[in-house]
Amino acid sequence: MTRASDVTIFTKGGGIARLREIMRRLRDPDTGCPWDVEQDFDTIAPYTIEEAYEVADAIARGSMADLKDELGDLLLQVVYHTQMAEEAGAFTFADVVEGISEKMIRRHPHVFGDESRDKSAAQQTADWEAAKAAERGADVSALDGVAVGLPALTRAVKLQKRAARVGFDWPDRGDVIAKIAEEAAELHEAVAGLDRAEIAEEYGDLAFVMANLARHLDLDPEEVLRGANAKFMRRFKAVEAELAVLGKTPEQSDLAEMDALWDKVKRRDKAGEL
Repeated sequence: MTRASDVTIFTKGGGIARLREIMRRLRDPDTGCPWDVEQDFDTIAPYTIEEAYEVADAIARGSMADLKDELGDLLLQVVYHTQMAEEAGAFTFADVVEGISEKMIRRHPHVFGDESRDKSAAQQTADWEAAKAAERGADVSALDGVAVGLPALTRAVKLQKRAARVGFDWPDRGDVIAKIAEEAAELHEAVAGLDRAEIAEEYGDLAFVMANLARHLDLDPEEVLRGANAKFMRRFKAVEAELAVLGKTPEQSDLAEMDALWDKVKRRDKAGEL
């Protein structure tokens, strides 16, 4: 049976109205997709996070074609959540658009207001954070508002930045490095004691301070760890290739042989030969 909304759904070039109508149809409890109908905010949230990472991955690979597709997937997540919110009577897609529009105007007085644009990017960032703090109000912690769902390393850096703005920070990176040595020693003691809860706690403390060092070095810990992951994959695959020449798989090798091959491919990698 043809519906009035079919015109919107099947007409190319319909923009956001077309996508929203598609989502409404998918969520229709009588005629929609059973899987889509069963979802809620909690079940869709992991997909939202995943799509954001896939956008970042497309950017890192420099693929504009993939970026276009991944941005579409991420946009679908926004439409999905707002459709569920509309069904619950919480807010609408228009409310989301209006809210972010007002926020952008409010937080850019140097563009949309009377403030001067003659300031550095660092000062603009500081002004942005000051505006966010003012919106949060005076009766909340300096650490409030840092999303729990962020990757742990990213959240650690954001929490540390918030604390640093109110003066709770080491003045020198050397102090952070000293703290890393201290936390590593405490982890060593915990491992010797074989108390799993204590080991986990001390490991967490060490990871937290490592994130702090990244902040002091002006590094993004997520980015540098992604780089380390990519390097490990590149070198391990090269070890596998070296073993294949010998007619072996990693399972047919041993640590000593693979470690020697690792040193070999490491030299090749540093020479730009991988």
